[in-house]
Amino acid sequence: MKFILGMIAAGLLGLTAQTVVAADGPALAQKGGCVACHSVDKKILGPAFKDIAAKYKGQKDAEDVLVKKVIAGGSGVWGPMPMPANAGRFTDDEFKTVVGWILSL
Repeated sequence: MKFILGMIAAGLLGLTAQTVVAADGPALAQKGGCVACHSVDKKILGPAFKDIAAKYKGQKDAEDVLVKKVIAGGSGVWGPMPMPANAGRFTDDEFKTVVGWILSL
């Protein structure tokens, strides 16, 4: 019985974490200036968030890879326009929240 209750609680915590990602991701993307170059479904200077999600769909390490790319910046992945480094713009958890939201699209 305790095992079953533990599994239910773990599942509910997981749902709560996903809800936080869904709720906080867009606000953090706005706060961090991500939307100056990206939108959910249209390419601006950088790719649409949905295109990023599609490219990394099914990759087990996608979140870690993208968090590192967002922090360090770079160029050549989506075209000639470089993405500036974003270190210090968010906490590690906030970077994960934004990237998790993008990957959920």
